[in-house]
Amino acid sequence: MSDHPCIQSLIDTDFYKLTMQQAYLHQLPQAEGEWAFHCRSDEDLTPYLPALRRHLQDLAALGLTEDEAVWLKAQAPYLSDDYLAFLRNYRFDPQRLQLSARGGRLLIRATGPQLLVSPLEIPVLATLSEVRNRACYPNLDEAQILAATDAKIVQLKQLARQHDLSGFRFSDFGTRRRFSFAAQERVVARLAEALPEHFVGTSNPHLARRFGLPCVGTMAHEWLQTHQGLGYRLEESQKAALENWIREYHGVLGVALTDVIGVDAFCRDLDRTLAQRYDGFRHDSGDPIAWGEKILARLAELDVDAAGKTLVFSDGLDFARAVAIYCHFQGRVKLSFGIGTWLMGDFAVNRPLNMVMKLVRLGGQPVAKISDSPGKTLCRDLDFLNNLMDVFAVSASTRDTVLANLAGR
Repeated sequence: MSDHPCIQSLIDTDFYKLTMQQAYLHQLPQAEGEWAFHCRSDEDLTPYLPALRRHLQDLAALGLTEDEAVWLKAQAPYLSDDYLAFLRNYRFDPQRLQLSARGGRLLIRATGPQLLVSPLEIPVLATLSEVRNRACYPNLDEAQILAATDAKIVQLKQLARQHDLSGFRFSDFGTRRRFSFAAQERVVARLAEALPEHFVGTSNPHLARRFGLPCVGTMAHEWLQTHQGLGYRLEESQKAALENWIREYHGVLGVALTDVIGVDAFCRDLDRTLAQRYDGFRHDSGDPIAWGEKILARLAELDVDAAGKTLVFSDGLDFARAVAIYCHFQGRVKLSFGIGTWLMGDFAVNRPLNMVMKLVRLGGQPVAKISDSPGKTLCRDLDFLNNLMDVFAVSASTRDTVLANLAGR
């Protein structure tokens, strides 16, 4: 099995890890977080623990180069000089990771200041995916990866003959569950070459720099979850997170994530000022059509013109699903799509891992994500989860489904 590095650079990650790290630096540098790994796939990952440990130790050697710092500032001028100075000295700290095996389950935890441990999430997941794939699919080669990618490209071109896709745009969101770095690099190159009118960027700064592509991304669930543990009244925590993001970026990077407590609770917190100041909203769980209609209805209630807003869809997409969503909303609102695992991890002859690493405590207090897809709900403290659902008036049917899913794990 090849032993070359799984992570190529400090910025071989998701861009929103950098944008959130800047916000942590400026607004809550001492906040202590605890992260936990969760694998939704029914697979024993414990045999990969020794290789995973070895590769994660190598992360400590990665640092931001001066060329990368200059590129980041040019690409994203809203990254402040003091943050880039911090990033020049930042190193991944594998000592903050605790890895173990129990009962056929791989356990991974990370603890420490959010500023320092949040960035570990993406390299941990990408490394685990690549280590496991090297063992499970040693014969899946570049030719197969490109053949599978070309078949996907043909599929989109066929869809374009059936529908007006002149405004259809998508980006790569696949770093965390990529088959390997080499696979993601080759797929990004092929998409940029074959679909320049549709493929508009990547969430991976290292690859954006490598191929001269726009780098995309704003906030993740952790930003809103973090505010559940910061001393705000719980019912004010989501709105505080949205307001503090604006305070950090002053209207730039203005796409809000809506499903940390569900889209209904988000819409109740979305007042006219926030709706005007945010450029768009990102879908990451639940029925995408129902979600989009709820966002558009809320904008109409607030008398905010939806035509100037963008709906970003990023949940389990392939081209067929994305095009169906595009056709439904076309002409009513701007649309964008982030496609991850299907593009960067699924090459027809392999099975990608369905895995996440999420914030579970902040400042010693539990935090939760109550997803619009109940199977994605994450919380280690049922008392806190029930309190959160009470405070945000989560419906009885959703509550029952969420608790049943958690009980079945």
